[in-house]
Amino acid sequence: MSTLKERPLREDLVTQACLEAYGSVRHDSRLADRALDYTLRQKKLLYSQERRAIAERVYSLLRKQRLVDYLAEMKVKGFAALVSTRKDMYRFAISRVLDGDGVSDVLQGLSMPGTEAAWLRTVVQAKSKLLEKPEVERFAIEASIPDFLAVKLLAEMGEEAHAVGEAMNRRGPLTARVNPLKGTREQVMQLLQAEDVKVTPTPLSPFGLFLETRTNVYALKTFKDGYFEVQDEGSQLLGMLVDAPPRKVIDACAGAGGKTLQLAAQMKNRGEIYALDVDARRLEELKQRARRAGVHNVRIQPIAPGAEADAELEKLYGQAERVLVDAPCSGTGTYRRKPDARYRITEALLAEHVEKQKTLINRFSKLVKPGGRLIYGTCSLLREENEGVIDAFLAANPEFSVTPATPWLGEALATQTTRGGMLRLYPHRHNTDGFFGAVLVRKGK
Repeated sequence: MSTLKERPLREDLVTQACLEAYGSVRHDSRLADRALDYTLRQKKLLYSQERRAIAERVYSLLRKQRLVDYLAEMKVKGFAALVSTRKDMYRFAISRVLDGDGVSDVLQGLSMPGTEAAWLRTVVQAKSKLLEKPEVERFAIEASIPDFLAVKLLAEMGEEAHAVGEAMNRRGPLTARVNPLKGTREQVMQLLQAEDVKVTPTPLSPFGLFLETRTNVYALKTFKDGYFEVQDEGSQLLGMLVDAPPRKVIDACAGAGGKTLQLAAQMKNRGEIYALDVDARRLEELKQRARRAGVHNVRIQPIAPGAEADAELEKLYGQAERVLVDAPCSGTGTYRRKPDARYRITEALLAEHVEKQKTLINRFSKLVKPGGRLIYGTCSLLREENEGVIDAFLAANPEFSVTPATPWLGEALATQTTRGGMLRLYPHRHNTDGFFGAVLVRKGK
């Protein structure tokens, strides 16, 4: 194994795969993870470190695509008229230099002539030209986000928005959530260390671990035996707000079930947890994950995507102790992991998300029993998807009220992670994805 790790990268193969994967995202509108997966599956002769290098370079370029384009248009003569593949070569060159790679190494790796070295050495300093632009435009280019999103983040966070932009353009840590049905955090740490994986406990979640060794985690025996799931630390904190008792609990937008499994562990495999979603394929994935995790109190139920779901849900009205609505959203809190998502969001799409969120929270609130709790969450940084949805819901549903998240997080953690009693996590402050969570109680007993 050690010899494989020490082999130098075959830059011609790496470059070709980078251009294919990035081209499929940039020019064919494929999702980055799928484009990379497809490209790497075709390249059967690549070493593992070459696969990692390809993924890292493609994601790094995607994270700063607007900045790279700005510099390319400034520095590369006739850039706009070049064919796509040639443009992408220049984009990778600029991205790698911004990442700190040496100019001569970059040129050699991309098979570009040494005559390109002079301007390429100046791209880092050329960023200073952004200071001449109005703040919104400068921030949008630096953070590589749409202009309308730059306006919203600056309005909400002021100067701190620049720190958010920087954090969303750095690679996030690989984070695991320990499965308490199988072992304690300390026991799982020992198992991973025995597989030569360096781990450290997460500072916020009591169930989290940072996996610091670069490896295929899904191939680890500890993973295959169900001792942990890959889950961002912020997502774990949102799951903690549910505090699911061993009775009837509903995960209303379960997807592939990361939080469903967390709730099942809170319930110690007792009671019933209904995992609902409109995507039956993702629920199939949950079945496999539940088997691996040793979870057997989950009832999986696909539901209709529109108003037809209301009739399917009637039998659950007023039945659940807890209902988690982890609503589909803009995903602005996850841009460091899904950097291409920022280039798909529009003002119209954001408005659609908000309307859908309002529909979902109203629909699933009917499932909460009197005295039960509704937990609403998103992975968005934007007020209109978070506090705005809660305000609109409370105005229309006076039988619900917000209760502070402190009892489920603990005083010390809540002090660091809540605003107005609601969970508010940011990549620059907490080194988590951006998350929002609110706990609402239904009156009555």
